Amino acid sequence: MTDEMIIKIVKGGPYIVSGGVPISEKVITPEGEGYVWTDGEEIEQKERYSLCRCGRSKASPFCDGSHSKTLAFGGKEKADMAPYEERAKLLEGETLDLKDDGRCALARFCHTDRGKVWSLIRNSADPECRELAIRAACECPAGRLTAYDKDGTPHEDALDKEIVVIQDPEKNCSGGYYVKGGIRIVSSEGHEYEVRNRYVLCRCGHSRNMPFCDASHIGYRFKSRN
Repeated sequence: MTDEMIIKIVKGGPYIVSGGVPISEKVITPEGEGYVWTDGEEIEQKERYSLCRCGRSKASPFCDGSHSKTLAFGGKEKADMAPYEERAKLLEGETLDLKDDGRCALARFCHTDRGKVWSLIRNSADPECRELAIRAACECPAGRLTAYDKDGTPHEDALDKEIVVIQDPEKNCSGGYYVKGGIRIVSSEGHEYEVRNRYVLCRCGHSRNMPFCDASHIGYRFKSRN
């Protein structure tokens, strides 16, 4: 019997992933004024595996114990554990509203040929702007953005459970782990974070909002060593 798909954080160490969660590599690729995912390198599939969290593994994305050889990585979790609905701010548009919790991985899928999602929401009486706003919000891997109809119904894609290792050549760096489909995540203290359809975990070791990505990988020009 297959174990439940779950991510457990080791204090000062890696993410332990159980339950045969599929893992792949995807590349953030410019297309027009927006971005799309393209395929990266193949990654070995395992029933259980440890993902590097310190950014120093030579077996990236898998842990090789490098976290234990340096004092520079503490990995202390600092993220607010309050639910998304409590943390997110509301932007009201013409036919859509947008909630934004500010938890940004700078993946840039909120950019489109007609502008960024915030301006699209404001102009959502235009059918094209409305469609693009919904798509841009749904494609935010960090789960920062959610588009809502005026009756409060959220727009959210049904995503299969998967972990995506992000590469970002336009920014000359490697990104975090895009976790899809509502995979449970347990802190190093045994507390559970809110289950979300989309979130990005830090893998460069520098986020100030551990365990979630805050785009520090861009400033540090983090590159995985695989």
